[in-house]
Amino acid sequence: MPTFVYMTRCDGCGHCVDICPSDIMHIDKTYRRAYNIEPNMCWECYSCVKACPQNAIDVRGYADFAPLGHSVRVLREEEKGTISWKIKFRDGTEKSFLSPITTKPWGRDIPKLKDVDGPSQEMRDSQLLYNEPKYIRFDDGGVHTLESNGLKFKQGVVY
Repeated sequence: MPTFVYMTRCDGCGHCVDICPSDIMHIDKTYRRAYNIEPNMCWECYSCVKACPQNAIDVRGYADFAPLGHSVRVLREEEKGTISWKIKFRDGTEKSFLSPITTKPWGRDIPKLKDVDGPSQEMRDSQLLYNEPKYIRFDDGGVHTLESNGLKFKQGVVY
């Protein structure tokens, strides 16, 4: 599902341009708004959708997956540590998905590997990636749950 930008919501901050791995998000020089220059080349990683602080980027579903008339919205709530996706189908039914944010918050420094101690033998023997618990925020008490993020279970939301 390639991305598109609501020009009325976009403020031209450029977060989507900075994070796009395929370099297809650009800022229009005249209007100072982001746009996807080549939707067919979209990797569908949705990094731009998740990174946009204005919720100005949406996704278009393919006709065989979600026929015309549907919508897919994303809401990033950093204070709660979650990303939620809501799909609204043509018949009016809605499906919501809630996931924990496992990336680093904006503005936080990413350490340079030369400044980080190498992996111990225990780390090498583990099935986890190098420093995985630390960098996906598992080091502060384990897996984040709804309760640890201050959320309550809701009927109709897929967790």
